[in-house]
Amino acid sequence: MKNIVIVGATSAIAIACAREWAAKGARFFLVARNQERMEQVAADLTARGAASAIAYRLDIDKLDDHAAMLADCAAHMDSIDIVLVASGTLPDQAACQSDPAVAVREFHTNALSLIALLTPIANRLEAQRHGTLAVISSVAGDRGRPSNYLYGSAKAALQAFLEGLRARLFKVGVHVVDIKPGFVATPMTEGLPLPGPLVATPEKVAKDIVRGIDRKKDVLYTPWFWWAIMLIIRNVPRFVFKRASL
Repeated sequence: MKNIVIVGATSAIAIACAREWAAKGARFFLVARNQERMEQVAADLTARGAASAIAYRLDIDKLDDHAAMLADCAAHMDSIDIVLVASGTLPDQAACQSDPAVAVREFHTNALSLIALLTPIANRLEAQRHGTLAVISSVAGDRGRPSNYLYGSAKAALQAFLEGLRARLFKVGVHVVDIKPGFVATPMTEGLPLPGPLVATPEKVAKDIVRGIDRKKDVLYTPWFWWAIMLIIRNVPRFVFKRASL
């Protein structure tokens, strides 16, 4: 039986992952802002075979509240096998361009608040000398594109943090997975003009994540073809890239 902590537990991808683990009898500590929705998720997971599912309300942007959440988690789980961090927003690039306060707020939510939370989580996993820390970033972090460079810059910062953290924790038996989804059909992307053939379901992405964690992947592009797409995008010369509308 695995002990699993999920931050951002009400996201579509997180729920799909949790359902995969619930079928195997996992125990959950769920963290999110929406208490009512979390309670629904917890009940759903228990019905699907989870040994238990505890819900803890946290606004990840409130850094001073992180310690209390982690203490409550420690009281319920003396050991953690997997931490999945799925928190984040999809900013309006135009709003970020026009209002510095919006830009800073979105960067805080998508990078700084996560780094603040991941630091004590990493320390706990380091102390127990085992476990997996899996964090959902995005393919957007691979290169700053004009359509979403505030979001991309936050994810790039997160990815650099995870790379260093991976090298640090590898030496003590803890694995760090950077999960980079492409377009996923979730409430967060609803209404956006996404290219249909490139859009994956949360269930498909969840299966890739669970498999990637089991296989101790360092970086996971999901679906797999995003690895090739981003390889091309990363290698477009700057003099060409700055003229593109991506």
